[in-house]
Amino acid sequence: MKKYSVYETERLDIRPVIIEDATFILELMNTPKWIEYIGDRNVRTVEEAEAYIKEKAFPQLKKYGHTNNVVIRKEDHTKLGTCGIYYREGKEDPDIGFAFLPQFEGNGYAFEASYQLMVAAKKDYGLTKLSAYTLEYNWSSKKLLERLGFSLKGTGILPNNNEELLHYYRLLDF
Repeated sequence: MKKYSVYETERLDIRPVIIEDATFILELMNTPKWIEYIGDRNVRTVEEAEAYIKEKAFPQLKKYGHTNNVVIRKEDHTKLGTCGIYYREGKEDPDIGFAFLPQFEGNGYAFEASYQLMVAAKKDYGLTKLSAYTLEYNWSSKKLLERLGFSLKGTGILPNNNEELLHYYRLLDF
């Protein structure tokens, strides 16, 4: 089996999601903020979370060598959230996305993980630009994207979602 990249920061390990993460993914996908800002994916059981990982994460991992990642705190091996680079049907550029359990928000983990993935996107995968999408009223996501150096490009709609989103953009010029 092909070995995939695992990334590390001072406080975090960042690795591709695996089937054994299904219980964690189930919990994360059913938090109020996930449902409000990302959307209800109707994943209600561990088995449905396993299927979601197999159908959504694994194909991108196989095709591109990277996908959604679980962000793990090194000091106690706690799973905090997810962060990944995604390829969406009909979109020119891949986009970065992140979601964290509520109790771990506001600690800089999303910035740390996202920045590390942006560096990896350029260095390991040869990407030169990234997009990001968020709802207009998702203030914390907008603030994080701006702190990561993204600029508002306009609005857009993602596949299988008819809600207009803010479209952010960034050249990976570091």
